[in-house]
Amino acid sequence: MRPLPHGSSVPELRLETERLVLREWRAEDWPAFFAHTNTPAVMRWLGGVMDEEKQAAQRWRIENCLAEHGHCFWAVERKADGALLGFCGLKRANQPGGPQGDHEIGWRFREDAWGQGFAREAALAARDYAFETLGAPHIIALTVQENVASWGLMERIGMQRRPELDFASSDFGSDTIIAYSLDRADWESLAQKAEGTTA
Repeated sequence: MRPLPHGSSVPELRLETERLVLREWRAEDWPAFFAHTNTPAVMRWLGGVMDEEKQAAQRWRIENCLAEHGHCFWAVERKADGALLGFCGLKRANQPGGPQGDHEIGWRFREDAWGQGFAREAALAARDYAFETLGAPHIIALTVQENVASWGLMERIGMQRRPELDFASSDFGSDTIIAYSLDRADWESLAQKAEGTTA
């Protein structure tokens, strides 16, 4: 059991998909995570390659987010070989100038894991966890217009473009951060359709 700041505790999270495990971080994950994801290609629309100070700050943000809310972006491990592929999960939106407090889904995967459906598989698990376990009324996702792969995945997991939630920011290497969202009613409709195709 993992303690939370207010004294309660929750079981450590572990979500499994066909090929992946989404789990909480271990100390030994961080060097591998930064070695494989802190690259020009992966960080192109995420503010650029991070120096050691920025890496430490990101680790602190994720660990603090977990301690404060009981969930955050989880480590994503490939079942076949135990390789750490990146992260995927949910945090409370806190980007300056943007929506605040909403359940925000996000992901980051190493380049050699792209194009194999891993990000979609993990994102669907995180999406469903938001509604099924966290009781989220809706989820949001943020990116930049130039990051086609990112907003393409948002659309593939059922999210819709929300231009009224866009806001000015240069944090992701562009002038504007664009927003997508998915509300509970639309998620339930997607789940019903998925059940119909597998029945």
